[in-house]
Amino acid sequence: MEKITVQNTSVMIISINKNDYISLTDIAKYKSDDPTAVIGNWMRNRNAIEYLGIWESLYNPNFKPLEFEGFKKEAGLNAFTLSPQKWINTTAAIGIISKSGRYGGTYAHKDIAFEFGMWISAEFKIYLVREFQRLKEQELAQLGWSAKRELSKINYRIHTDAIKQNLIPAEVTPQQASRIYASEADVLNVAMFGLTALEWRDAHPDLKGNVRDYATVNELICLSNMENLNAVFIGEGLSQHERLVRLNRIAIQQMQILEDVNKKYLK
Repeated sequence: MEKITVQNTSVMIISINKNDYISLTDIAKYKSDDPTAVIGNWMRNRNAIEYLGIWESLYNPNFKPLEFEGFKKEAGLNAFTLSPQKWINTTAAIGIISKSGRYGGTYAHKDIAFEFGMWISAEFKIYLVREFQRLKEQELAQLGWSAKRELSKINYRIHTDAIKQNLIPAEVTPQQASRIYASEADVLNVAMFGLTALEWRDAHPDLKGNVRDYATVNELICLSNMENLNAVFIGEGLSQHERLVRLNRIAIQQMQILEDVNKKYLK
């Protein structure tokens, strides 16, 4: 469940079967304090009914076309009225839903909601589409961040497995193993950030978590690559000093490339 603000009007968005449904009730509040009447007036319109029917014909295999034709013939007559619930019950429509409860009201698939927004006003529709797209872009950015954070965690597992196989002597105590892991983690921290985990915590006593929690997306990408490379270097038997120097050079090179890519796309 998400919320956007369109011309000072709060509009709720919910997900149904991985499709976005936007609150027509909220959109209608932009036009009137009686959103039910606004939606009803829109649904009386022949153009609106034709649009709804075409949309359902395309996306709903259970849609009842004969019942739809009946509504279309009556549309525009003075005595004709049509509520969302009547439309849903009569035609088995899925593009519009009626929801009860705290966030209740009439919701419609984004395609239909945009059409309704156009009926409200062309200006409102433009702002509605813009804010909806902004929300989707934010969700994609967050998804990308989360995916890269998870990738970093997976690569850390690969990295620590390599340490177990190549750096930890047989029969080590848990304390010894812990010191080796911390040392290897600091190899990456120093190569990437120029300081150990302890040095970072001492420098940022007011921050929670660790240095990686505050890394940029580019830094996380670079760290993921470095963790894989460090696992390879460990397997090749390189000393910690050699690995640190190599990884630092790689970090500098990759960060320069990533930053150049960012600048290119921001132009």
